[in-house]
Amino acid sequence: MVFPVMYNLIIIVCRACFPDLQHGYLVAWLVLDYTSDLLYLLDIVVHFHTGFLEQGILVVDKGRISSRYVRTWSFLLDLASLAPTDLAYMRLGPHTPMLRLNRFLRAPRLFEAFDRTETRTAYPNAFRITKLMLYIFVVIHWNSCLYFALSQYLGFGRDAWVYPDPALPGFERLRRQYLYSFYFSTLILTTVGDTPLPAREEEYLFMVGDFLLAVMGFATIMGSMSSVIYNMNTADAAFYPDHALVKKYMKLQHVNRRLERRVIDWYQHLQINKKMTNEVAILQHLPERLRAEVAVSVHLSTLSRVQIFQNCEASLLEELVLKLQPQTYSPGEYVCRKGDIGREMYIIREGQLAVVADDGVTQYAVLGAGLYFGEISIINIKGNMSGNRRTANIKSLGYSDLFCLSKEDLREVLSEYPQAQAVMEEKGREILLKMNKLDVNAEAAEIALQEATESRLQGLDQQLDDLQTKFARLLAELESSALKIAYRIERLEWQTREWPMPEEPAEANDEGGSGEGTSKGGENRAGQEGTPGPE
Repeated sequence: MVFPVMYNLIIIVCRACFPDLQHGYLVAWLVLDYTSDLLYLLDIVVHFHTGFLEQGILVVDKGRISSRYVRTWSFLLDLASLAPTDLAYMRLGPHTPMLRLNRFLRAPRLFEAFDRTETRTAYPNAFRITKLMLYIFVVIHWNSCLYFALSQYLGFGRDAWVYPDPALPGFERLRRQYLYSFYFSTLILTTVGDTPLPAREEEYLFMVGDFLLAVMGFATIMGSMSSVIYNMNTADAAFYPDHALVKKYMKLQHVNRRLERRVIDWYQHLQINKKMTNEVAILQHLPERLRAEVAVSVHLSTLSRVQIFQNCEASLLEELVLKLQPQTYSPGEYVCRKGDIGREMYIIREGQLAVVADDGVTQYAVLGAGLYFGEISIINIKGNMSGNRRTANIKSLGYSDLFCLSKEDLREVLSEYPQAQAVMEEKGREILLKMNKLDVNAEAAEIALQEATESRLQGLDQQLDDLQTKFARLLAELESSALKIAYRIERLEWQTREWPMPEEPAEANDEGGSGEGTSKGGENRAGQEGTPGPE
């Protein structure tokens, strides 16, 4: 839809304002007009077959697609843009292209195409600038056409502001007419000045409108350019670390010039060669599975070259790929030194590293892309004579790109794949046997110690189970005894309620009438309440 919409937006106004253009190429315009109409009609047909998402599920049923499309404003605009206004040619003649202005209603399809292209292109910032320049051209084009039409309405050559009289030599040509109008419109909309002063009210109104449009256009252009520049700077900051802060820090801390030069060269190497050291932060907003697929497509071929990872499960390799940390080393920098504690392994992605002697000059071997080192130090293999210490000095000859896999990340992943861990340990034993760095006796002793420890742990587990069983029995007996005691106490309470009431002492009868009455009344109340008196 880009071609027919752009054709109508640019050509129809131009044909309406430049009569010579319309009269000179009438057949070509009619062919292009109806070709664009055919594409408009085809776009409607495509809409009736374009699925839509409903709760995240793609709907492809043609009946539902059609009923949904005809209830939208887009369908009404599409029909209005194809209204047969050309039938008025039979009355007004074929030289009235303004009858096709309803084709402008399909402009939203052009904006949709631009939005889709911007999200798909590999150069979105360049596309935004190109789109902005296109919008500027269309606005200046429309304004130049209106300027020429206004000059024709006011009269060519009537004053210095309008277009000169076509009867003058050179001003009768169509190309000169358009270029002069376009140049005049550019001067106005860019507020450059150097234009003749308007003489009539219509000219003043035209200039005022253009100045207001120029102010708005200038603000839009500056805002768009600022957005593009900001996006570019943000992308650079996300891909490459900010070297300005490091340079400021080294200057404040008075770092020596040689070391400062090495740091600056390292940053420059990353910037020029587009090296990224923070892939995890860049891909953090992707869903986990999609992030894993991106990492697999980029790094799986490199990881699969490592011998101890060969023939491992695909899911294990996918988990490990997400743990790889890219690192870049500068010339002469040591990746590891002999005797250092090994906490990670390295896979060479690009560059060359040398195995050197303690003097740092004598080279024993050169490692290239696809090789790896330090893998034994991150796997706990019984009987490893070197332990977790580095056995060689590895120095970068030039700029080298490595992938780093730490012991903690490997252990975290292998905890969910015990079978793969056993396979990797077996491969590590084979490598150590070939290197004569596996102490079989120590391995056997360690295995025996581990078996004894496991046996003791099993015994402790069994004793703990027995104690828990005994404790559960004691609790059950205690609950049973408590229930029996409670039952006996309840029976005793009911028995005491059935005991007979004791008789009153004789001294109570000698106290007189009032005392007697009171005693009898109290006795009667006690009898009514059913509460036994004191024994």
